[in-house]
Amino acid sequence: MKIRKGDEVLVIAGNDKGKTGSVLEVDRVKSRVLVEGVNLRWKHERRTEQKPQGERIQREFTLHASNVMLLDPKTGKGIRKRQ
Repeated sequence: MKIRKGDEVLVIAGNDKGKTGSVLEVDRVKSRVLVEGVNLRWKHERRTEQKPQGERIQREFTLHASNVMLLDPKTGKGIRKRQ
């Protein structure tokens, strides 16, 4: 996988197609990446003594690595990186 933590990527498939963000985490075994501000889902938190009402929080979930492409900082377009 050519994507590393801290890289800027462009989402090329899915509901968030066209969005950009920084890679927060990479799972090489499952070929998944966590991108900042992309693929947001609502997570329901259970009631506790500190939060008697419970809570809904929006957080990022992972994307498959094939759905993102490295972003060229000069042009703002996706690029293919060669090793």
